[in-house]
Amino acid sequence: MNDRELLELAAKAAGIDVNGAMRADWLNGHSTYWNPLKDDGDALRLAVQLCLYVTVGPLASAASWPPHGAWLQEVIEAHGLDRNAATRRAIVRAAAAIAEKS
Repeated sequence: MNDRELLELAAKAAGIDVNGAMRADWLNGHSTYWNPLKDDGDALRLAVQLCLYVTVGPLASAASWPPHGAWLQEVIEAHGLDRNAATRRAIVRAAAAIAEKS
């Protein structure tokens, strides 16, 4: 799945209406560019909106969410060279997974 598809699914999970240019009505009805893969604030708002648990470890970041069944669901992203980027990607991947399951 490419980044655009991830972002579209993440927006769907959070109930965010985005257009083709990835502009979203997020805060107070104002349209703004939205990219939680690049913007820490967008990623945090997405995690809060979806009630994600975000964990940052020494080698990887994880985002997990309450289960629909008996097990907590989680995605893990290795840090590589950028711990912040890995954490944002884990959040977006978790949001996309939520959208795919709904």
